[in-house]
Amino acid sequence: MCKLINQNKLINKNFQLSLSEIEEIEVQKSQYEDNRAAIIEVLKIVQKFRGWISTDSVYAISRILNITASDIEEVATFYSNIYRSPVGRNIVKYCDSMVCYITGYIEIKNFLENFLKIKTGQTTIDQRFTLLPTCCLGACDRSPVIMINDETYFNVKIETISNLLEKYQ
Repeated sequence: MCKLINQNKLINKNFQLSLSEIEEIEVQKSQYEDNRAAIIEVLKIVQKFRGWISTDSVYAISRILNITASDIEEVATFYSNIYRSPVGRNIVKYCDSMVCYITGYIEIKNFLENFLKIKTGQTTIDQRFTLLPTCCLGACDRSPVIMINDETYFNVKIETISNLLEKYQ
């Protein structure tokens, strides 16, 4: 059974998280007095299993935590490491802070978009890469900076980017 909510968002009321997801969520819940404090960690658990957080996932998390879906959605859309749409196998983030702007992030961004043949926020056709901006990677003294998955690269030069990307299948 599906239900139409808001503007054209279809929610599957029969959607279920896996037993493994639920078990990990229950462990996480037990570490907090208030389920609201567990929201980010629970979102990370579901994203680990699914790659992103669908609207159905938000509603399933809402039922498990006994918190409104809108409260879950607020956190999911605020936290930049939670993906609300499908992403590629590798997430490429470029820092677009003021310091990285001064040290050349625009050229890095343009090179990445041209090399990957996508715009920021998009995923390559082969699902290999998703390109995203991030406001800071905490390395202003070594900018410009990009991050691929969990690996951070400092003092990035356009000449080295294609070699970096080749490491990621």
